[in-house]
Amino acid sequence: MKSIKNTVFIITLTALVFSCKDFEELESNQNKPTTAPASLVLNGVLNDLFERPWSVEHRQNQFSCCNYNYYGTNEYWASATLNFLTLKNVIKMEEEAKRLGVGDVNPFAAVGKFLRAYFYVRMSQRVGDLPVTEALKGIENPAPPYDSQKEVYAQVLDWLDEANSELAQLIESNNRDLAGDFYFNNDLTKWQKAVNTFKLRVLISLSKKANDADLNIKGRFKAVMDNPSQFPVMTGLSDNMQYIYNGTSNLYTTNPGNRGFDKGRYNMAQTLLGTLAALKDPRTYVVANPATKKISAGLAPTDFNAFVGAPSGESLDNMTFKAGNGEYSFANQKRYYTTYVGPEPTIQIGYPELCFTIAEAINRGWITGDAATFYKNGIVASMKFNGIEDGSKLDITEPDEDKVLATVTVSVTEYLNQSQVIYAGNTETGLKQIVTQKYLAFFQNSGQEAYFNYRRTGYPVFDVGPGTGNGGKIPKRWLYPVSEVTNNTANYKAALQRQFGAEVDDLNEELWIDQD
Repeated sequence: MKSIKNTVFIITLTALVFSCKDFEELESNQNKPTTAPASLVLNGVLNDLFERPWSVEHRQNQFSCCNYNYYGTNEYWASATLNFLTLKNVIKMEEEAKRLGVGDVNPFAAVGKFLRAYFYVRMSQRVGDLPVTEALKGIENPAPPYDSQKEVYAQVLDWLDEANSELAQLIESNNRDLAGDFYFNNDLTKWQKAVNTFKLRVLISLSKKANDADLNIKGRFKAVMDNPSQFPVMTGLSDNMQYIYNGTSNLYTTNPGNRGFDKGRYNMAQTLLGTLAALKDPRTYVVANPATKKISAGLAPTDFNAFVGAPSGESLDNMTFKAGNGEYSFANQKRYYTTYVGPEPTIQIGYPELCFTIAEAINRGWITGDAATFYKNGIVASMKFNGIEDGSKLDITEPDEDKVLATVTVSVTEYLNQSQVIYAGNTETGLKQIVTQKYLAFFQNSGQEAYFNYRRTGYPVFDVGPGTGNGGKIPKRWLYPVSEVTNNTANYKAALQRQFGAEVDDLNEELWIDQD
């Protein structure tokens, strides 16, 4: 009897052992890869970096408006989307590169530092404090404490300096290991320029903290400008970090396939179009059609008064009626709805912005130089990006059948010589001119940089009203996502208390970065 019991025990134990082994094997999905080429992971991360034009975010830049409630509104956001999953993929990319035996200094690691900086800036600009030091450790630390926004930016600037230094070493050694990069076709020289150009964007975004001794913003900016061989930046449009559409797997947002649905549902915003028209800017003709009611009333198609944007704060029922009545201008239908590849790529980080950033630094007295030259170069570069140079002929069309109403020959030189465009000097008026022209260059580019610059400087003035929601105020930040509220509650509440003096997540609270 004892022998029989022992036999049963051994059989049962053996079955359990094999059952556990079988379970572990079955739990592993043999069809799901456990590794991936670093280049493939990089490609996915770079797609996450891309910010699409003609989006709700760009309506919140007050470039365009939605006039049809079923498809959207012009109200501002609530919760932010944070990019921690993308940052985990950055870590995976670096691990996969190391798995293949590359050294500690390799192009995936260098670009990875830039990507960390880019996504943390994107997130912190929206919500404020974020987990950094203890973040991205998975099950080892599922509820990391938050670093202050100042600490986030200090880490960002360190990452950018490290990326620049490592890229310089790799370029010197003629390293060709980068793959999967569709922005610069794996060109490390262009990546280094993008890193330092982005660094200047970050530094100018900290203009209200210019005297912070720890961050040394002015000194860091000056170091870049004084040492172009150590810190190369973009020197022309060919250096732009931009998303190019191929017309097959990635289509331009507005295209012939959705023209029938969208062409009448989205019209231009007054903040953008009114600014262009008031400056008699030839980009007016590029981005919009004249309002049909103005043409019917006898205005010439070339008359800048024929181009009318809707106030973003207007109630949606009023906007719907006026747009349908021909009182507002629509996006240039022939330009934006007749191609799947788009009339131009979408800039993420670009040369025109850099010119205005340097002009602003000179205006503020951070560095010496001729702000007027950089201001002018930024305008000329933006014009060229939009296909405008001295002598360019632009067709002005109506919005339904793309009928050409007039053709105008433009002069960028004459535009620059207008009294309202000539740089007013290193004054507040000059600063307003710089930031306003930067806003115009941001049209359908660079994500929500247009909004961030408005929030920082107040230029140009954004329209408010019932249509923008939030009680007639432009929000100053986003709310933390629900995932942070529920999964990291104690640290989330501590971050709110530290930033705003209460455990209240409020759209109208001012972030540290924007406090004087």
